[in-house]
Amino acid sequence: MFALAIVLLLVCASAFVNGWTDAPNAIATVVSTRVLSPKAAVILAAIFNLAGVFLTGTAVANTTAKIIEIGTGQDALVTLAAAQLSIVIWAVSAWRYGIPTSESHALIAGLMGAGISFKGIEAFNWDEFKKVLIGLVVATVLGFIAGYAVTKLIVFIFKGVNRHKANTFFSWGQIFSAAMMAFSHGAQDGQKFMGIFALALVVGGVYPQSDQLFVPVWIMLLVAVIISTGTSIGGYRIIKTMGMDMVSLEKYQGFAAEIGASACMIGATVLGIPLSTTNAKGTAIMGAGAARRLSNVNWNLVKEMLAAWALTFPACLVLGYLMAKLFNFIF
Repeated sequence: MFALAIVLLLVCASAFVNGWTDAPNAIATVVSTRVLSPKAAVILAAIFNLAGVFLTGTAVANTTAKIIEIGTGQDALVTLAAAQLSIVIWAVSAWRYGIPTSESHALIAGLMGAGISFKGIEAFNWDEFKKVLIGLVVATVLGFIAGYAVTKLIVFIFKGVNRHKANTFFSWGQIFSAAMMAFSHGAQDGQKFMGIFALALVVGGVYPQSDQLFVPVWIMLLVAVIISTGTSIGGYRIIKTMGMDMVSLEKYQGFAAEIGASACMIGATVLGIPLSTTNAKGTAIMGAGAARRLSNVNWNLVKEMLAAWALTFPACLVLGYLMAKLFNFIF
């Protein structure tokens, strides 16, 4: 029970760090275009993150919980604890420099590394891992395409519209699109962490094992509240990097980036594909900026972000492996 309590606390810590370093991506553009204040955007994100957790089922939660086969008992709990600690270490280190990283990929890589420490590559469930690879392509490639295409479409449709009227329209439109982005973040990242929380209760013997992971309402509520609290405390540094330093967006571009990214994420959620909010929103912002002019994008900052994204998988895999060895020694 002591080991289970440690795991649950670490899952809560991971969800908090997700809100601290990942959820701000969902509201970065609505703040940078000055449609909403940071405080109002955080309240909006909190409400729609909660809605996203509750209203989109548990398909992503089940996929996340099945990526590695960990069994039950002490070794399984050590695996989960190691994965959660690797997320916290990696995400906080990146946040220190204002670099957005994917906690989704950190979670999956940490689980993989911890699983390898006990069972080698036999721990991998390759059918579920294929969904992760599909999600990586969707988030990175389709995110950019969606942001670019929606921006171009808006420019074409509103070509003859008075600029003041258009800005008024997209100010209201961005409130809607930011809400959709926060909703899709709750649907994706909220599900991942509530899935791991429920899985810990299963392997710890509190809940029975079954083919489909059971996630009670109280876990959904707990995860949503923790993510929202993290966003309210530490989100502005990531908001500045994503919404201001990387690209200076106008209101219609912010709307386009949010609509494009949230469409990709909600579609993936329905199919049970784990997707990175950071990658989807980040590349959609790049696409929206590039649609107007390639030089509008700070490509030097983009290179740093891409390097951080590329390093996330190997770094968290190694961290998960090392933390599992450490926890196994302690417990």
